[in-house]
Amino acid sequence: MNGLQAYQRVNTQTSITDADPHKLIHLLYNGALERINMAKARMQAKDYEGKGKLISKAIEIIGGLRGFLDFEKGGDLALRLESLYDYMERTLFQANAKNDVAKLDEVADLLRSIKEGWDGIREEAASLQQQAV
Repeated sequence: MNGLQAYQRVNTQTSITDADPHKLIHLLYNGALERINMAKARMQAKDYEGKGKLISKAIEIIGGLRGFLDFEKGGDLALRLESLYDYMERTLFQANAKNDVAKLDEVADLLRSIKEGWDGIREEAASLQQQAV
């Protein structure tokens, strides 16, 4: 592992350790988007093994996002997000099997839309966490 990779790993671990729940979800969205973009580059370079690993990692991250859903508090929104996450995972499987860049782009667009909404509630989430402390 070179120096830059070591720094990035420590920086990522520190970000996760210091993250509040809202920030952790933000990091997961960023991680999934990053893996999809990297998979797209690997697909275009015909590095199918690398592409497969990156898509698998993106699917794992989306599964992690699904695991954070709170169906009691989230109600209908949580159910809709679960369906959307399921759709994204299936679409990524298809993208991997068919080397379909358009399907990668579709999932990335969906993730970006959800992430924008999530990032938009940052202040509200921070104030709720302050009240809980």
